[in-house]
Amino acid sequence: MFEDYNNDKDDELTGSQAALSLYELNALVRRNVESALDSPVWMEAELAQVSERGGHCYLEFVQKASDRSGTLLAKARGQIWARTWAVVRPYFERTTGSPLAPGMCVMVRVEVTFHELYGYSLNVVDINPTYTLGDLARRRQEIIDELRREGVADMNKTLPLPTLMQRIAVISSDGAAGWGDFRAQLSENPHHLAFALKLFPAVMQGERVESSVVSALNRIYAESDRWDVVVIIRGGGATTDLTGFDSLPLAEHVAQFPLPIITGIGHERDDTVIDLVSHTRVKTPTAAAEFILHHQLSLLGQIEGTEQRIASAALARVRHHHVQLVQIAKGLPSFVALCCRTNMARLDSIDGTLRWQLANRIEREKHRLQMADTQLRASNPDHILRLGYSIVRRGEAVVTDAGTLKPSDTLNITFMDGTAVATVKEIKSREKISQ
Repeated sequence: MFEDYNNDKDDELTGSQAALSLYELNALVRRNVESALDSPVWMEAELAQVSERGGHCYLEFVQKASDRSGTLLAKARGQIWARTWAVVRPYFERTTGSPLAPGMCVMVRVEVTFHELYGYSLNVVDINPTYTLGDLARRRQEIIDELRREGVADMNKTLPLPTLMQRIAVISSDGAAGWGDFRAQLSENPHHLAFALKLFPAVMQGERVESSVVSALNRIYAESDRWDVVVIIRGGGATTDLTGFDSLPLAEHVAQFPLPIITGIGHERDDTVIDLVSHTRVKTPTAAAEFILHHQLSLLGQIEGTEQRIASAALARVRHHHVQLVQIAKGLPSFVALCCRTNMARLDSIDGTLRWQLANRIEREKHRLQMADTQLRASNPDHILRLGYSIVRRGEAVVTDAGTLKPSDTLNITFMDGTAVATVKEIKSREKISQ
């Protein structure tokens, strides 16, 4: 129809400069669009932008290439007017558990409109939340499959829980009721168990969830030696606006974190991706506190059981040794008497041996003294002189070598009965004397 109209106009304006005004052209487009699409149609598209103003919801729809290039193939703006939005919004969120958000794939029933001033737009009159629910599940499964291909999906789950779970790093919204409930339940526990808690604030809903929680995890990682476990909690309320937790980068951080991570996102109907890759998933912040308390109480029970076993074993050991001591005490007098008799006999034997050894030693010493006396007597000069020997001196020195003398030396010769003075006239060697 539109082409036929242009052909007619071309025929009428041949040879002249007459033309359509912009308004006329837009009006022509409007009439053609309204006549070609005179009833709403169902459309599949991805949401690029979502905003709410004055009770109306404004959208931007896009279609991208099916390959991984992400090439933009089509784009259109749309809106959901307030009267329709008041019905569509709660229905969609109740069914999917999430609000409309950028990146979400939707199936909507639209009226195609064209306004001379505002141009082309799509007026949404209905939405199919089941389509989006399936798409969310598909995207969630794609993230899980990617984590499994990377080999990290179960890494955090395989970490052993620490024996003591006292130092707890918490990621939550500052001032949130869930954080307050978690803290109160641990600090006011009836068993008086002590915990060290530190909050690492993060945005827990909306588009900033991924970047904010990843930043908090990085801050904890920088001081990971100070913490035993990480808890990510989000308090109660509506279960909407959880798409931020279905994020591949966030899931990769959680799955590969070096400390066990407990998630209590505060919803029961569905698990987010980080619930699926964390070490332990519980339903609420309160349940996270109960899990930690139960872990500590189990350890306390083990310690108390060990203490009782040690006490029982010690008591049995004391009783056993007491019986042994009683038995020893009963046999001690006879044992002492036996020891005394044995040692007395031994002492008698030693006494006899010592007496014999002492007498023998005395005899040997007497004999040695006698021999020494005999030797002393034999070496006495008077004894030697009585045997016919004499002592020759030159001055005070005793002459023992004739070679030291010279003629005219004066010598004093001592005999047994007197001393003679002599002068050396001649010195003869032993060889000359023998000749």
